[in-house]
Amino acid sequence: MAGNSRRRGAVRKPGSKKGATAGSGGKGRRSLQGRGPTPKAVERTGHPAAARKAAAERRAEAAPRRRVPPAPAGADREVVAGRNAVLELLTTGAPVAELHFAVDPASDHRLTQALELAAARDIPLREGSRAELDQLSGGAVHQGVLARVPPYEYAQPADLLTRATERGEVPLIVLLDGITDPHNLGAVLRSAAAFGAHGVVVGQRRAAGMSAAVWKVSAGAAARVPVARATNLVRALQEYQRAGCFVVGLAGDGEVPVGQVQVATEPLVVVIGAEDKGLSRLVRETCDVVAHIPISAVESLNAAVAAGIALYQVAEHRRPA
Repeated sequence: MAGNSRRRGAVRKPGSKKGATAGSGGKGRRSLQGRGPTPKAVERTGHPAAARKAAAERRAEAAPRRRVPPAPAGADREVVAGRNAVLELLTTGAPVAELHFAVDPASDHRLTQALELAAARDIPLREGSRAELDQLSGGAVHQGVLARVPPYEYAQPADLLTRATERGEVPLIVLLDGITDPHNLGAVLRSAAAFGAHGVVVGQRRAAGMSAAVWKVSAGAAARVPVARATNLVRALQEYQRAGCFVVGLAGDGEVPVGQVQVATEPLVVVIGAEDKGLSRLVRETCDVVAHIPISAVESLNAAVAAGIALYQVAEHRRPA
C-alpha cells in the first residue's frame, strides 16, 4: 500500500544486531567465511606431535641447563656439530660433556631424540642463541645443536693386544704412519670397526689426533674402536713383533698383492702410510712384508680407501670356510 515504506519498523536500522539478510550477503556471507589456515600439528590439542612437543619441553625443563656465556678466547672448541652427527655420537655412547641447542626441540625428531638421550645420560643441556652456537662451533654448520666432546683418552699400543686376547680373537691392528688428515683417520676408524680390527695406532707427532672432525667422520666408530698413541712408531712395531705379530706395510711398489699375503690369518699389524709420502724409511724397513693394492696405473687411492681394501682382504682370509 502507498505509504507502507514509511511505516515505522519497515526498514531495518543500520546498527541492528542481526544485520542485513537480503541478497547474496548476510547469512550466506557469514557461512562462506573461512576459518583461517590449519594450525600446525604441534599446535593442535590432542595431536601426537603436540604431545611429543609438550613431553620434550617438560624433559628440557627438568634437565639442568643455562644460557651459554660467550666463549673466552682460547677456550676449548672441540665440538661435534649438526643434528645427524650429534645424534650418532649420543647413540653410540661416546663421551659428551655438554649438549648445546638453540632451536625448538619439537622442530625436528633428531633433536628431540638427542635431548632424550642426553637427559637419560645426565648430560647437561645448555640453551643458547644461534649466534652463541656459531661462536662455539667456530663457524661450522651446527643446525641449532652441537655437542662438546671431552679430551680423548688414548690407549697404549699394548692395550690393543690385550683387547684381542680378552675377546679370544686373533689380533688385527692398524698403524698409521704420518696420516695428518683427520678425515682419513675418521674413515680408517670406520673401516676398522667394519672389519673387526682391535684398534688403531697413531703417532704422537706429525699425525692426526682424535678431534671433533674425527668423531664426526667416524660416524660413531670412534666410540667402538680404541685409538692408541705411540711416541715412536718403529719401537711400537718392534714390540708388536716381539709379541708374535706380523707387520705388513702397504706401498704402491710392494712385493706382493695384499690379497695374497700368506700371514693374514696370523696376529697382524697393517701399516698405512701417508698418501703423498708413503711409508717412512724406518717404518718400511721394520715391516715383515710390504704389499700393494693392484690398481690401474693412472689411478691412486687415498690412505683411508687403501686401509679399507686391505682390511677387507684380511677379513676374507679369516672368514670361516
